[in-house]
Amino acid sequence: MPDRDPLLSLASDVRIACQHVSRRVRFDNCHEIPPHHFSALAKLSMGLASTAGELARIEEVSAPSMTRTVNSLVEAGFVARTLDPDDGRRHLLSLTEAGAEMVQRTRASRDDWMVRRLQGLSPDDLKVLREATDILQTATHA
Repeated sequence: MPDRDPLLSLASDVRIACQHVSRRVRFDNCHEIPPHHFSALAKLSMGLASTAGELARIEEVSAPSMTRTVNSLVEAGFVARTLDPDDGRRHLLSLTEAGAEMVQRTRASRDDWMVRRLQGLSPDDLKVLREATDILQTATHA
């Protein structure tokens, strides 16, 4: 079997490492709220969406699935749903104070999780990780 293309091998290794970190940070810290609920709250907190339909498009899920998520978030008191004053057929979504606190608490928990993993690294490894993070951000926002 011939050697793999070095760029393909690196791409695969980076993808797998990123997926592993993403999965661990989401699921090791989901004691209060499921990851898909947090994702919807985070999008609302960033102003990226104001309706269930917009959230569904951003999250790449079906409208019925997002409706169930939004209903759960409304029932939990994390999201408020109001009629759109310009179009009474639509509902606008916004974070409640409890929703904003949940976003803040979950982000802090995820950051704490990552800090615990980085604490044992050497200064040289931390420098390399900073450089790699900058490179990944550039590559994924291209």
